[in-house]
Amino acid sequence: MKSAWNNEPCVVLDACALIAFLNDEPGAEVVASVFETVASVEISVINLLEIAYDALRRTGDTRAAHDVLDAAKHLPLKIHWSIGEEVFQQAARFKADCRIPLADAIALATAGTAGAPLVTSDHHEFDLLQEKTSARFIWIR
Repeated sequence: MKSAWNNEPCVVLDACALIAFLNDEPGAEVVASVFETVASVEISVINLLEIAYDALRRTGDTRAAHDVLDAAKHLPLKIHWSIGEEVFQQAARFKADCRIPLADAIALATAGTAGAPLVTSDHHEFDLLQEKTSARFIWIR
């Protein structure tokens, strides 16, 4: 079966997609398939930080952030350790115009500047954007 992302040279994950994969939640199989079939799977450090924060908050374990980073480094995942001016400008526009959380604006801007779809389950934040913008999404659930 051919998936929507098979012809994509690059995709960008948001935090909820990587959380689903790491915690074997619904949608994890979609993210696993993306890792297996897409040449470049990327994430912003801001979204990775969001995952580390969530793990630390949930568990109270002081090593949680280290564990998240270690897990990410063992995946075929390119981490954008900084944001360039184009991502900065696009994220500011998404945040101002669409009133989405900052980390989601950065994920969407990272995908947009790469010409890539955003892998997510966050319908609450992105359904309206899909209708109003040229942003592309791969929904994991």
